[in-house]
Amino acid sequence: MAALLAIAVLGLGLAATGPVWHTVSARAKETELLWVGDHYRRAIERYYQSGPAQYPRRLEDLLEDPRKQELARYLRKLYPDPMSGSDRWGIVKAPDGGIMGVYSLSADEPLRKAGFPDADTEFKDARTYRDWRFVYLAPQQPQASGRAGPG
Repeated sequence: MAALLAIAVLGLGLAATGPVWHTVSARAKETELLWVGDHYRRAIERYYQSGPAQYPRRLEDLLEDPRKQELARYLRKLYPDPMSGSDRWGIVKAPDGGIMGVYSLSADEPLRKAGFPDADTEFKDARTYRDWRFVYLAPQQPQASGRAGPG
Protein backbone atom coordinates (compact mmCIF):
# COMPACT_ATOMS: atom_id res chain seq x y z
CA MET A 1 0.00 0.00 0.00
CA ALA A 2 2.87 2.38 0.82
CA ALA A 3 4.42 1.75 -2.58
CA LEU A 4 1.17 2.68 -4.35
CA LEU A 5 0.90 5.85 -2.27
CA ALA A 6 4.51 6.77 -3.09
CA ILE A 7 3.88 6.22 -6.82
CA ALA A 8 0.74 8.39 -6.67
CA VAL A 9 2.57 11.22 -4.90
CA LEU A 10 5.46 10.98 -7.36
CA GLY A 11 2.99 11.09 -10.28
CA LEU A 12 1.32 14.22 -8.89
CA GLY A 13 4.71 15.88 -8.45
CA LEU A 14 5.69 15.10 -12.03
CA ALA A 15 2.34 16.34 -13.33
CA ALA A 16 2.89 19.65 -11.53
CA THR A 17 6.34 20.14 -13.07
CA GLY A 18 5.08 19.54 -16.62
CA PRO A 19 3.77 23.10 -17.24
CA VAL A 20 6.89 24.62 -15.68
CA TRP A 21 9.13 22.51 -17.91
CA HIS A 22 7.06 23.49 -20.96
CA THR A 23 7.46 27.20 -20.15
CA VAL A 24 11.20 26.86 -19.57
CA SER A 25 11.58 24.99 -22.86
CA ALA A 26 9.51 27.57 -24.78
CA ARG A 27 11.58 30.45 -23.37
CA ALA A 28 14.81 28.71 -24.39
CA LYS A 29 13.46 28.21 -27.92
CA GLU A 30 12.45 31.89 -28.10
CA THR A 31 15.95 32.94 -27.08
CA GLU A 32 17.42 30.66 -29.73
CA LEU A 33 15.00 32.02 -32.35
CA LEU A 34 16.11 35.57 -31.58
CA TRP A 35 19.77 34.52 -31.93
CA VAL A 36 19.30 32.51 -35.14
CA GLY A 37 17.02 35.11 -36.73
CA ASP A 38 19.52 37.86 -36.01
CA HIS A 39 22.29 35.75 -37.57
CA TYR A 40 20.23 35.36 -40.73
CA ARG A 41 19.50 39.10 -40.81
CA ARG A 42 23.18 40.03 -40.37
CA ALA A 43 24.25 37.45 -42.99
CA ILE A 44 21.78 38.93 -45.48
CA GLU A 45 23.14 42.41 -44.69
CA ARG A 46 26.76 41.31 -45.26
CA TYR A 47 25.77 39.58 -48.50
CA TYR A 48 23.99 42.72 -49.72
CA GLN A 49 26.90 45.01 -48.83
CA SER A 50 29.74 42.81 -50.11
CA GLY A 51 29.05 43.03 -53.80
CA PRO A 52 26.49 44.42 -56.17
CA ALA A 53 23.68 45.72 -53.98
CA GLN A 54 21.37 42.75 -54.24
CA TYR A 55 19.74 40.29 -51.88
CA PRO A 56 20.56 36.56 -51.96
CA ARG A 57 18.31 34.48 -54.20
CA ARG A 58 18.46 31.43 -51.92
CA LEU A 59 19.43 30.91 -48.29
CA GLU A 60 22.21 28.61 -49.54
CA ASP A 61 23.84 31.69 -51.14
CA LEU A 62 24.69 32.78 -47.58
CA LEU A 63 26.91 29.70 -47.26
CA GLU A 64 28.82 30.39 -50.45
CA ASP A 65 28.35 33.62 -52.39
CA PRO A 66 27.88 32.67 -56.07
CA ARG A 67 28.74 36.22 -57.15
CA LYS A 68 32.36 35.84 -56.08
CA GLN A 69 35.19 33.70 -57.40
CA GLU A 70 36.84 33.40 -54.00
CA LEU A 71 34.98 31.68 -51.17
CA ALA A 72 32.77 34.10 -49.23
CA ARG A 73 30.61 32.75 -46.39
CA TYR A 74 28.11 34.77 -44.40
CA LEU A 75 26.77 31.86 -42.32
CA ARG A 76 28.57 28.73 -41.14
CA LYS A 77 25.48 26.62 -41.73
CA LEU A 78 21.76 26.95 -42.40
CA TYR A 79 20.11 26.89 -39.01
CA PRO A 80 16.79 25.14 -38.42
CA ASP A 81 13.80 27.02 -37.05
CA PRO A 82 14.07 26.52 -33.26
CA MET A 83 10.31 26.75 -32.77
CA SER A 84 9.40 23.96 -35.21
CA GLY A 85 12.71 22.10 -35.50
CA SER A 86 12.23 22.23 -39.28
CA ASP A 87 14.77 23.37 -41.86
CA ARG A 88 11.98 25.35 -43.54
CA TRP A 89 11.68 29.08 -42.88
CA GLY A 90 9.19 31.65 -44.02
CA ILE A 91 10.87 33.93 -46.54
CA VAL A 92 10.43 37.70 -46.76
CA LYS A 93 10.88 38.56 -50.43
CA ALA A 94 12.75 41.69 -51.48
CA PRO A 95 11.52 43.95 -54.28
CA ASP A 96 14.26 42.52 -56.51
CA GLY A 97 12.98 38.96 -55.91
CA GLY A 98 15.74 38.02 -53.49
CA ILE A 99 15.48 37.20 -49.80
CA MET A 100 15.52 40.14 -47.40
CA GLY A 101 14.51 38.21 -44.30
CA VAL A 102 13.24 35.06 -42.62
CA TYR A 103 10.60 34.18 -40.06
CA SER A 104 9.45 31.11 -38.15
CA LEU A 105 6.52 29.17 -39.55
CA SER A 106 5.23 28.44 -36.04
CA ALA A 107 1.71 29.68 -35.33
CA ASP A 108 2.25 29.49 -31.55
CA GLU A 109 1.79 32.61 -29.45
CA PRO A 110 5.05 34.06 -28.10
CA LEU A 111 5.59 34.13 -24.35
CA ARG A 112 7.91 37.11 -24.58
CA LYS A 113 6.15 40.46 -24.97
CA ALA A 114 8.87 42.96 -23.99
CA GLY A 115 12.60 43.42 -23.55
CA PHE A 116 13.57 42.87 -27.17
CA PRO A 117 16.82 44.15 -28.73
CA ASP A 118 16.50 47.47 -30.58
CA ALA A 119 16.31 45.75 -33.99
CA ASP A 120 13.34 43.68 -32.82
CA THR A 121 11.19 46.12 -30.84
CA GLU A 122 8.19 45.58 -33.15
CA PHE A 123 8.02 41.97 -31.90
CA LYS A 124 6.22 43.21 -28.76
CA ASP A 125 2.95 43.33 -30.73
CA ALA A 126 3.36 39.87 -32.31
CA ARG A 127 0.43 37.47 -32.12
CA THR A 128 2.45 34.46 -33.35
CA TYR A 129 6.10 33.64 -34.00
CA ARG A 130 5.35 34.19 -37.69
CA ASP A 131 5.19 37.89 -36.84
CA TRP A 132 8.82 37.87 -35.66
CA ARG A 133 10.36 38.89 -38.98
CA PHE A 134 14.14 39.12 -39.15
CA VAL A 135 14.58 41.49 -42.08
CA TYR A 136 17.47 43.51 -43.46
CA LEU A 137 16.22 46.70 -45.09
CA ALA A 138 18.85 48.13 -47.40
CA PRO A 139 19.38 51.88 -47.17
CA GLN A 140 17.42 53.78 -49.78
CA GLN A 141 19.43 54.67 -52.84
CA PRO A 142 19.14 58.27 -54.03
CA GLN A 143 16.45 58.51 -56.68
CA ALA A 144 17.24 60.12 -60.03
CA SER A 145 15.13 63.25 -60.31
CA GLY A 146 14.72 62.99 -64.06
CA ARG A 147 15.86 66.60 -64.49
CA ALA A 148 18.97 67.46 -66.40
CA GLY A 149 21.79 68.88 -64.31
CA PRO A 150 23.50 72.18 -64.97
CA GLY A 151 25.60 72.22 -68.00
